[in-house]
Amino acid sequence: ALKSSSHVSLPQVSVLERQVIDFLGYQWAPILTNFLHIIVVILGLFGTIQFRPKYVTGYAAWLVIWMTWNVFIICFYLEVGDLSRC
Repeated sequence: ALKSSSHVSLPQVSVLERQVIDFLGYQWAPILTNFLHIIVVILGLFGTIQFRPKYVTGYAAWLVIWMTWNVFIICFYLEVGDLSRC
C-alpha cells in the first residue's frame, strides 16, 4: 500500500495544536515580545560589528523601551505607589 505524502503523524499534530493554543492564549504577547527582543538584539550585535549607526541607534532606543517596561512590571508586581494587581 502506498502512503500519501499529506499524512501527518499524531505528535506533529499535537505540537501544532500546542503552538496555536499558546499563541491564541493569554501568553501570546510575551511570546511575541520576547521574539521581537531576540531579533532586535541580533540586529544590534550586527550593527555593532559592522558599525551601522542606524542599527546601533535603534538598538539603544529599544533597550530604553525594554528596560522601562521591565521596571514597570517589577513595580507592578511589588505594588509600588498606586500600582495594584487587584
